[in-house]
Amino acid sequence: MLDSVHTSIDRIALQTRRGRSLVRRVCVVAGILIAVATGTAASASAARIDRHALVSRHDVTWTDPTGVMPLGNGEFCFNADGTGLQTFGGNTMAHWAWHSYPMPAGVTADQIPDTGTFQKGRPTGRDPWPSDLQALRTWMSANPHSFNLGRLRFRWSDGREIAVSEISGLSSRVELWSGLLTSQFKLDGVPVQVWVSVHPKLDAVSVKIESDLLASNKLEVTLDFPYPSRKRDAWMGDFANPGAHRTELTRQPERLAGFRRKVDGTTYYARLSWSAGDLKADVGDPHRFSLTAKGRKSIEISLCYASEAIRTALPGFAATQKATAAHWKNYWETGGAIDLSESRDPRWKELERRIVLSQYHMAAQSAGSLPPAEAGLMLVDYWGGRFHMEMLWWHLAHYALWGHWEMANEALGVYPRFLSLAKRQAQQFGLAGASWPKGVGPDGISQPWDGNVALLWKQPHPMFFAELEYRLKPTRATLEKWAPILNETAEYMADFAQFDPNTKRYCLAPDVPPGEQGLTANGVFDLAYWRWGLDQAQLWRERMKLGRVDKWDKVRKDLTPLPVKDGLFVHSTEWSDTYTKRNYEHPDPVGVFGMLPPIDGVDAETAHRTVHEILKVWQWEKTWGWDCPWTAMAAARVGEPKLAVDALLMNAPKNDFDWRGVNVGGPCPYLPGNGGLLYAVAMMAAGWDGAPNRHAPGFPNDGSWTVRWEKLKPAP
Repeated sequence: MLDSVHTSIDRIALQTRRGRSLVRRVCVVAGILIAVATGTAASASAARIDRHALVSRHDVTWTDPTGVMPLGNGEFCFNADGTGLQTFGGNTMAHWAWHSYPMPAGVTADQIPDTGTFQKGRPTGRDPWPSDLQALRTWMSANPHSFNLGRLRFRWSDGREIAVSEISGLSSRVELWSGLLTSQFKLDGVPVQVWVSVHPKLDAVSVKIESDLLASNKLEVTLDFPYPSRKRDAWMGDFANPGAHRTELTRQPERLAGFRRKVDGTTYYARLSWSAGDLKADVGDPHRFSLTAKGRKSIEISLCYASEAIRTALPGFAATQKATAAHWKNYWETGGAIDLSESRDPRWKELERRIVLSQYHMAAQSAGSLPPAEAGLMLVDYWGGRFHMEMLWWHLAHYALWGHWEMANEALGVYPRFLSLAKRQAQQFGLAGASWPKGVGPDGISQPWDGNVALLWKQPHPMFFAELEYRLKPTRATLEKWAPILNETAEYMADFAQFDPNTKRYCLAPDVPPGEQGLTANGVFDLAYWRWGLDQAQLWRERMKLGRVDKWDKVRKDLTPLPVKDGLFVHSTEWSDTYTKRNYEHPDPVGVFGMLPPIDGVDAETAHRTVHEILKVWQWEKTWGWDCPWTAMAAARVGEPKLAVDALLMNAPKNDFDWRGVNVGGPCPYLPGNGGLLYAVAMMAAGWDGAPNRHAPGFPNDGSWTVRWEKLKPAP
């Protein structure tokens, strides 16, 4: 057995850029190396995975100038098109960057409910909204939202925009091991070479460009700042509204410039440095600035963004790339790895590609100061870039199994931050404990949606995250960290459940289950998750040497049984037509024995039959990106590893992973699909509590799959 290896990396940032400490302590725990062919016993002497070869064979390449690839450090993302810059598309986003439009006439800040809802007393149905406050609802639906910080692109020096037709012979590549983007192309027949790297500790991008077009002063690099836009166009910004925002330029010596941006109530800063040439302000646009190389064939540019003024010198391209390469090398070497290259099943390479690229995207976009939006840091999605509390599991849980819990830890800080708000919401409902919000930004106030107060499955998530952390760090500090959150969460869960004197059971109503097909009572997944969550809350108290809470035990014991019809779990006690009329959206019944461990009151054989029926009759063209991993987890737990792999690789529209490895499982690029894949495949490789005692128990044991893995943790 290999000893656990603890490595600390100080993530030093520039200024107070995230409203929090700028030093991030990373603790990576390495586990037992198991790398053997399927069907053989685990061997500690098996050859280590060649991680560089594993990662590099999935480097991203493309030839479309308009294709956009994210380059990020978890908190900040520079989305570059095929030119290496943002000439035809792409944007620059950060988890700390939020904006709100001015309130419309007649709407005032004191009208905003601080919990996001006007519901008074116990919820009985949909989230109410006063009919005379529709303008407020519209404004709250749009604000706050994430936005494009700025655009860095090529332009002709005479002011003309570059046309896609002027680009030829383009070849772009992102080297995953080093985080370096390289692009080669001809512009009007003249070669251009570009290298791009995002700094791992600063919210900064560095670029190196070489071309005779620079030397002849025909080509320039332009930085321009947009007004925020909810329109999902190529750049996610309004560049035609110069009077709505302000850009203040501070010129400094030695090729250095600072910018102060004032956009309604949002202020942020940028700093630009360059190696040669000069910066000029556009006479017709106060938000546009252009760099020319002044006869030099090459130029290096560094551009940094922050929420506070930047007064520190920026690293050049070489220093940035050195730091970036060290960061990504450490990431790939210290966490988990899965190598499928010796498999006979021809689908191995596609599954391995999805795994590696999902690891990249989650680290690049979903490891910051706040939980990510469903579209990560690629664009302002349908929900304005706000994150969904029920989706935190799909974005962050996988880090525990892949040896990178530190990448989830900071975002999970929303639980203690939002605790007082969640308690106020519960009090507003006349209930005890804390009721967690749904779609939120940094203020924790729910975006208006009529199902907010009844969407229940976000409630037990803190129990799951606490357990994942305790399995990694079973210390008193972990217990004390999560105890207040779990206690208030369980208090609400127990108080929300209502006793039905007719059935002598506690019911969950109103209930909008994960599938969101409407309002019902006693959703099957919520009933299972309520059981597991209350059990975990009691276990937490026992670990802390505290007594059990009688009310929690009573509610847990007398909860409505999971609804079953014809030997199958069904959506809810009211929706028994699950497999005929409601066989679309998220397959809720599959989650009770897959994502969730075995629970007293959840029959394993019923779960087994349910997996088969769902795979047989579900309308997979009407599902979302995490539904296939959800089903794979269940298939693995019920002893159907072949079905588990088939579910992961199902030919379904929302189970597609594009050329970048991004799941396209929603109305936008959909990172919950990437996170779900990582959790499912780690569980299938490393196992789970009570899994069959064999190597890679979630994969077929017939010789078709050879699964070599390292440093993964088993799932609960």
